[in-house]
Amino acid sequence: MQNPRTLIAVIIVLVFAVAVEGYLAFSRFGAFGQRHELHAPAILQEVQQLNELSTVKYSIQKVVGLREDKVPVGSESILLVVQGTVVAGIDLKELAERDIEIQKDRVLLKLPQAKILHVYLDDKHTQVWDRKVTWWTPWVPYNPDLERQARLRATEEIRKQAEEMGILRDAKRNAEQSIQSLLRTTSRVEVIFPPS
Repeated sequence: MQNPRTLIAVIIVLVFAVAVEGYLAFSRFGAFGQRHELHAPAILQEVQQLNELSTVKYSIQKVVGLREDKVPVGSESILLVVQGTVVAGIDLKELAERDIEIQKDRVLLKLPQAKILHVYLDDKHTQVWDRKVTWWTPWVPYNPDLERQARLRATEEIRKQAEEMGILRDAKRNAEQSIQSLLRTTSRVEVIFPPS
């Protein structure tokens, strides 16, 4: 079952694509709905207007612990409860004319690889759950940088978990659906995405 936030993100992307499609359809088709001849540069321009296409967002909660050994003895530890957001999609600026092949009323479009575009922690839902220095070394000072290090580790772990959950696969599928919808409306062509 998909995350409701993922579905909302997909709906927002599709609504945006439909709005762009309407504008492009008006500029591409004449008053009688006659389609202009297809050209790779025109298709490239249409698709690249979507820019960095963010197609999926995952929200992940995690508990992250970090321990630092002190010199000569003792240790300091911190436990964070974090909520992070991972946004993935496709950077359409990487798309080139060579990635587009036109065959009559079909367009073969080789998209760039889906990638994670942004990872960030939600500070409202991120907190230090526990922080301590070993009881028998009370003279050991707290490391003021330990929380920052724990946040960096949490960000990386959230990124990895999103990848394991299939965020790149979902981003690719959603991008294909958005671009297919755009080109079908504006160019009335079938769009094929060959495997990369």
